[in-house]
Amino acid sequence: MPFPSTPHFYARMTRVCATVVMLPLLCARFPAFAGPEADGKDAFTLEIRGKSIEVFTYRPKNFDGGRLIVVMHGMNRNARDYLDNAVTLGDRFGALIAAPAFDLGQFPVEAYQRGGVTRDSKPQPESEWTFRYVWDVVGEMRRREDRPGMECRLIGHSAGGQFLTRLAGFMPGDAVRIIAGNPGNLLFPTHDMPFQYGFGGLPEALAGDDALKSYLAAPLTLYLGLDDTGTANLDMTENAMRQGATRIERGRACFRMGEALAREKGWPFGWRLVEAPGVAHDSKALFAHPQAAEALFGGSSGALEPH
Repeated sequence: MPFPSTPHFYARMTRVCATVVMLPLLCARFPAFAGPEADGKDAFTLEIRGKSIEVFTYRPKNFDGGRLIVVMHGMNRNARDYLDNAVTLGDRFGALIAAPAFDLGQFPVEAYQRGGVTRDSKPQPESEWTFRYVWDVVGEMRRREDRPGMECRLIGHSAGGQFLTRLAGFMPGDAVRIIAGNPGNLLFPTHDMPFQYGFGGLPEALAGDDALKSYLAAPLTLYLGLDDTGTANLDMTENAMRQGATRIERGRACFRMGEALAREKGWPFGWRLVEAPGVAHDSKALFAHPQAAEALFGGSSGALEPH
């Protein structure tokens, strides 16, 4: 059948041809959407030992495979928000960031803030401790990167900081540094306070001299905002108040007790105390503060630290 010869037909064909010619140029100017990896963020779900843990991750452009920072969320269980707040740590230090979500349904307060060491105030076997899942996440991140020796640091804020003081006391693993930011109560190295506040009431294997010595040798940093003096969501029970009236008081008191006990016993002392002026109970501000370098790496420079 012959092609139509009307002017309208030729006008339409001209527009079609022009579109075909322009498509490569348009595609070059506006590349296809690359998905979540475009900004370095991603997520996966770790199914292990009957638990389902969603893990939010961030890979900065300057990541060279050397460092992993695992971020522990607060009482709101908002791991995605904590990942967003920790992006500054990834970019600043060239570190891969992982923020696991320990949801309230699977990990109630005894399992999260207290680490699962006790249930209904009764000591639990190590196989029931929540700390194990943190090390499962670390292992999975190392597997995915094919870097079994990738160094790991843990940082948590508020309830996440509470959790990490207890992880340092019972299962520090191979963390290079464990940073507890603005915890509302802490694991004090004493038998004069019951667990969760101290080692009182726990069996000898978990609370004897060997356990205390190991705790004081752990690479624990208490990272405290100097303006964190409010009482919102603060544990005000009798044993908590024995630790101090505010988070900054409690962190300082725990550090002083640990330092004094290590000196008295002649034990190694691996703790650090790092304070951030101008920071209240705010994980984003604490992570972005220049003192984050000191807390994580023992260096005050905001530049990328050498490995």
